Amino acid sequence: VQLVESGGGLVQNGGSLRLSCAASGPSFDSYAMGWLRQAPGKEREFVAAISWSGDYTEYADSVKGRFTISRDNSKNTVYLQMNSLKPEDTGVYYCAADSSGTAYSGSSPKAYDYWGTGTQVTVSS
Repeated sequence: VQLVESGGGLVQNGGSLRLSCAASGPSFDSYAMGWLRQAPGKEREFVAAISWSGDYTEYADSVKGRFTISRDNSKNTVYLQMNSLKPEDTGVYYCAADSSGTAYSGSSPKAYDYWGTGTQVTVSS
């Protein structure tokens, strides 16, 4: 499984970005997916997760109500719509996949076995 993120960039405080993660390999619709981020000098942290079918989602408290995770299994792609961005949202955003067959993998980075290389998001104040 290869994961390639895109859509990051520089945006002003209060702005929006839409991240995409394109997956290659079979059985994308059986992978639980997640977005995690890492700010300079900090540990990688959970942002959002979505189940196989997209029916179940979960968000970190810090992004709830501002970010939306979704997926299009026909396109092997998962998205993260980010609105009302804040400077503290700055970091490298990683897409992750759990290929174990679990329908939903939750917030722990250890649950995911495939990772993209990340896309930089910078929010200026």
